[in-house]
Amino acid sequence: MTSRTGPRRSESARLAVLNAADDILVERGFAGVTIEAIAARAGVAKQTIYRWWKSKVDILLDTLADDALEALEWKTGAATPEEDLRNHLHQVAEFFQEPAGQVLQALLGQAQLDKEAARKFREGFLQEQHERDLAGLGEILRRHVGHEMGEQATAYLVDLLMGPLYYQILVFGRPVEKDLIPITARLVLDVAAQGQAG
Repeated sequence: MTSRTGPRRSESARLAVLNAADDILVERGFAGVTIEAIAARAGVAKQTIYRWWKSKVDILLDTLADDALEALEWKTGAATPEEDLRNHLHQVAEFFQEPAGQVLQALLGQAQLDKEAARKFREGFLQEQHERDLAGLGEILRRHVGHEMGEQATAYLVDLLMGPLYYQILVFGRPVEKDLIPITARLVLDVAAQGQAG
């Protein structure tokens, strides 16, 4: 959890606050998320929220961390490497259509305007998710090429894999085009097999 202070919090109250922040962001956008609104929706005192979180960014980061842990989990080994990659890319594309994906987009936007929010976001959620992406893709590539790839090469391939989705979703604000996923999965595996990522 991020920026937690104060006494141990009850799980039911924590979830009520996170769910309230999630809902309000979807309904009103980032600017509409306030501690007052979260407290009213969650049925907790404003002072209670401030004992546990320093700001609405910290609440949204906790919300995102909870939601993404399962939604962006890599599931590997059940199919071919290419099918595993396609399945994961579909999972990521679907995540962005959910409320949790809207939280991620809002925090990415805020990070462009707020240096402290950017630091927390990058050093927390983004770093943790990048490590999960490295491990997940690394496992698929190991099956595909028959040996362990270097961390830097795998990191380049994570960028190659995720970049097209983020570009369509975050730059153009549109759902991922149907043909993009198989093309991207195939490209990443081809580059790995040809040894061009190092």
